[in-house]
Amino acid sequence: MKIKLLITALVLVVSSSFAQNNTDVIKIEKEVLKKAKKIGDPSVASSSIYRLIALEGENSTYKDSLAYIYFSSRRYAPCFMITTEVLQRDPKHVEMLEMKGISLESLGAFEKATEAYKQLFAISKNNFHGYTIAKLQYSTKKYDEAFKTIQDIEKLNDTGEYKVTYAINQKHNQQVELLAAISYLKGLIAIELNKKVEAKSSFEKAIKIQPDFVLAKEKLESLN
Repeated sequence: MKIKLLITALVLVVSSSFAQNNTDVIKIEKEVLKKAKKIGDPSVASSSIYRLIALEGENSTYKDSLAYIYFSSRRYAPCFMITTEVLQRDPKHVEMLEMKGISLESLGAFEKATEAYKQLFAISKNNFHGYTIAKLQYSTKKYDEAFKTIQDIEKLNDTGEYKVTYAINQKHNQQVELLAAISYLKGLIAIELNKKVEAKSSFEKAIKIQPDFVLAKEKLESLN
């Protein structure tokens, strides 16, 4: 009986000591992470976060921070992997869904990116996310689906938060109002569906929203 009590006591002491040591290590890692972020060292920050995840377990909220680090440094493959893990825990995490979609699009996985954006759009009802779905459908030549999507998002309110950047030539880009970009994309899709009249009116609408929209003017001239 005395031996059993002694063993139990030793186990409790060791467990308490381990828990204390674990807490101390986590505290130190958090300090390392804080300083790495302060001086702008993403490699040290990500290494520290991996250790924190290992210490805290699979449900560690530091996975979110790791996804942001990978995304900001444009490391889209690991960003996709981490966002996927976070979304298993929290399927409606808007920022993770958006980063996952952007990562997949940047990696050229347009079909999977479309699915990620559909999940995101179902939550956000944001016309930029809808525009991105239509753009991805257009890129994968799903013109009928793209046209239906663009018609649906035309009805949504615009926050004015987003703009779309287009390459005018090899040296110059142009920022365009989202509503103008939506009309321009609708025109491009309409051309592919042989809806010339609708394409023309869409380009005209895009130019009316933003009179200096270079690509829309070019497309309209080519139709005329």
